[in-house]
Amino acid sequence: MKGVKKENLPSKVCPVCGRPFAWRKKWEKNWSEVKYCSDKCRENRAKNQPSA
Repeated sequence: MKGVKKENLPSKVCPVCGRPFAWRKKWEKNWSEVKYCSDKCRENRAKNQPSA
């Protein structure tokens, strides 16, 4: 990821809040596993899941 401009970074959409979020250096090793934009959304994921 070195030398990549901010507008060209990979991004995903948070399934909880629906907002797009971009790649961060701290997610470099596990970007494929990152699903949520923040700890708050990760904690609130169960509240937004429909119960079966």
